[in-house]
Amino acid sequence: MCSREVERSLKEHENMFFMFASLMMEEESEVGALHVVCEFPDVFPDDVSDLPPKE
Repeated sequence: MCSREVERSLKEHENMFFMFASLMMEEESEVGALHVVCEFPDVFPDDVSDLPPKE
């Protein structure tokens, strides 16, 4: 979502949900191996399916 779309949505008083995440991995891992994800698997069952690709 670009900043222009965010500004328009805010002006139109639309409901918005943002998820900002920052995670540094020192070794290869899967989302299921992360403790917080394992504790709350039902929170975002389909929205966060895996770690972002390496740049």
